[in-house]
Amino acid sequence: MTPILQTERLHKRFGGLAAVADVSIDIAAGEIHCLIGPNGAGKSTLFRLVTGTYPPTSGEVLFKGENVTQRKPYERVTRGMSIKLQVPSVFRELPVNQNLDIALQRKLPTAAVPRERARLLGLLQLEDEAHRPAGILSHGQQQWLEIGMALALEPSLLLLDEPTAGMSPQETERTGELIKRLNAQGMTVLVVEHDMTFVRQIALRVTVLHLGRVFAQGNIEQVIADPRVEEIYLGKGHVG
Repeated sequence: MTPILQTERLHKRFGGLAAVADVSIDIAAGEIHCLIGPNGAGKSTLFRLVTGTYPPTSGEVLFKGENVTQRKPYERVTRGMSIKLQVPSVFRELPVNQNLDIALQRKLPTAAVPRERARLLGLLQLEDEAHRPAGILSHGQQQWLEIGMALALEPSLLLLDEPTAGMSPQETERTGELIKRLNAQGMTVLVVEHDMTFVRQIALRVTVLHLGRVFAQGNIEQVIADPRVEEIYLGKGHVG
């Protein structure tokens, strides 16, 4: 399939430290792709290079075939990227439905907002929470609300940075089902994640980073079966 996102020999140095070194990956349109690796592997730095938060030291980022390496984060968003970071940043004092309205108004005319808000509330299973302040939701519900706010921008590529951090196993599984449902509707998803049970639930392809470089790449079964991946995760129990 045609790549929706490509990085070509990306490098990022902080002083003498190469946080990302010579990373080239392709994300195919319509897939769920997980970016994994031990702590310090360069996952978060690569994510920030893709979203435009960090400029690369060298290399390129291509989105839908366009070189966006010098584009600001908001310019990438207008081209179809939408980002959900690890820590929820919802408007805590406002009701859930108003949080969604704020995001939806960036894309839709006012008259179209209620219908799309209702669709998102149903997708996120937050209908019963619509009039409650976002700040009193559970951690998992706040994560889902922020995913909904990212979806309100009608992205073609959804980027999720450790979306299950702090979630219970039940919330984690439900998040996986939500991501698979979005993917079945045509959404391309790139996920940075530590939880290998979650990765096995959702991933079509996986890229493993180690010491800032691509260490392994392939479908989830190939990656888990690679003994070298077990070693960098400090034991097979963490991966399998």
